[in-house]
Amino acid sequence: MISLHCQSMCRSRRKRLDRYAVPYWARCFLMSHSYLSRIVWTGNRGCGTSGYRDYDRSWDIAVPGKPVIHCSNDPLLGGDTTRMNPEDLLLSALAACHMLWYLHYASESGIVVTSYEDQPVGIAEVAAGGAGQFVSATLHPRITVHAQADLAVAEAIHHRIHEVCLIARSVKFPVYCAPEFISG
Repeated sequence: MISLHCQSMCRSRRKRLDRYAVPYWARCFLMSHSYLSRIVWTGNRGCGTSGYRDYDRSWDIAVPGKPVIHCSNDPLLGGDTTRMNPEDLLLSALAACHMLWYLHYASESGIVVTSYEDQPVGIAEVAAGGAGQFVSATLHPRITVHAQADLAVAEAIHHRIHEVCLIARSVKFPVYCAPEFISG
């Protein structure tokens, strides 16, 4: 669930702007978003966390009004290899945010995208005491554009995205992009 709140400075301008010429988000000087989620641990095997090996690392993401996502811990830490883990979700959120902004800027720039796939790679380091963090991520989008597309413009779009992508701007590790373009 997302709720948008525009500062009062925007309210008077909103009436004067053509609602279809300027996207809603661009009409405001400042917006605040609230995101709701619910995390439910589902790994109690009957004795709770009485011992390290006595409980499962399974949990669900239950966002109101959306399908439940069954998750687990990283397999290196006893998680289920068939379920998404927090690291998968962070990397996927980063790549998805980049993709959505890319598609937006491509449409504004006259670049017709017909296919977009990404296989992002995140590098994490874990200290001897167990504390870990991502140290970098590299996006590898493979983008098919119409044959008439200006590939220089198509590539330049990637550089604009990190200025606006909420997820990329929220992480403290560098995010690189190594796009591949297919003209077709």
